[in-house]
Amino acid sequence: MINNQWYAVLSSHEVKPGQVVAARRFGEDVVFFRDDDGQLGCVTDLCAHRGASLGGGCVRDGHIQCPFHGIEYATDGRCVHVPSEGRNSRMDFSRFNLKHYELQEIGGIVFAWYGDGEPKGEPDVFDVVTDPAFSYDHMNDTWGVHYSRVIENQLDVSHLAFVHRTTIGRGNRTIANGPKVVWLDDNTLQTSANNEVDEGQRPKPSEECVIKETNLNFKFPNLWLNHVSDKIMILAFFIPVDDEHSIIALRFYNRITGIRAIDKLIARMGSVANKVIERQDKRVVETQLPKVTSQYMSENLVAADLPIMEYRRRRHELQNAGHSIFDNTVAANLN
Repeated sequence: MINNQWYAVLSSHEVKPGQVVAARRFGEDVVFFRDDDGQLGCVTDLCAHRGASLGGGCVRDGHIQCPFHGIEYATDGRCVHVPSEGRNSRMDFSRFNLKHYELQEIGGIVFAWYGDGEPKGEPDVFDVVTDPAFSYDHMNDTWGVHYSRVIENQLDVSHLAFVHRTTIGRGNRTIANGPKVVWLDDNTLQTSANNEVDEGQRPKPSEECVIKETNLNFKFPNLWLNHVSDKIMILAFFIPVDDEHSIIALRFYNRITGIRAIDKLIARMGSVANKVIERQDKRVVETQLPKVTSQYMSENLVAADLPIMEYRRRRHELQNAGHSIFDNTVAANLN
C-alpha cells in the first residue's frame, strides 16, 4: 500500500440507508453503513466489547448496533451506547471506540483515507466522474491477485493481440511501437497503444510515437480511465482487499445521444462488453506470480513495458518517500 492516499474502495450504491455492508479492505475486515443523514461510515468489523462481528448487526438511530449485546457505534467509530449501562449512563465509553476510516463520496465513488492523521487534500478524480452529461453503468469482479497486478494489466499495451484476440485485440497487431508515456501531473500517467502488424519492421521508439485519441490514464493510487473518445470512456478503480485479492470496479460512461434513458441503455450494453474483456484478462493475470508486484522483481521486461515500469517507479517512490517532489521526466533509453 501507499500511505497517505485517498483510495477508491466502493461504489456508493452498494450501501443503502439502514443497511450494513461487511467488506474487506486494506487487509482488514470492516463494515460500511449510513447514519440518518445519509453520511457514510466505515469502522473495523469487531465490536470492542467481546469481539463479535458487526457485519451481522443492524443500523439503529443512525448507529451500527452489535448483534451480541446491542452496543452502538457512530460513523466515526465512537461508542455512543452500551445498553447494559442504561441510556442515562455518564460512564466514559471511549475505550470502546473503534478504528474508522475517513470517507468522501464523489460521483458515486467512495474514497477512504489510508494514512496517518487527518486527510491531506481531496481525492484526485477524472472529470468524467462528476460530469452530469455522462450516463454510466457499474460492475464489480473479484480477482485472486493483489491490486497492483490488476493495475499493471490495464497499463499493458502488448498483451492485446494475444489475450484479447477475439475482442479489442483483433487484427494481430503484435508489434508494439513505443509506447509513449507522459506525466500529466505528478499523480497522473498517460499512455496509448500504437501497435502494428509485424511485417518485418522494427518497433518505433517512444520519442517517435504520439498519444492517440484513444488513450489510457492512471491516477495514483488506484483510478484508471480508458479515454475511448470524447463521448465514450471506461473508468476502473482497483480496490485493495488484501495481498492476494482485489476487486476491479468497472464503469462504462457515455454521452452518445445526450438522451439519458438511451445513454443509460448503451452503458448497460457497454458493461456486458466490459465483462467479456475483463474476464479474458482475469484468466491470465490470476496465474501470475508473485501475486504482489514491486519495482524490483525477477522479470525480463521489454520496451513495451514502459508504462508498467513508470507505474512501479512512481509507486515505489511514494511508498518509500511519501509525497516527494516528482521529476516530470520519463526514461527514454531502455537497455
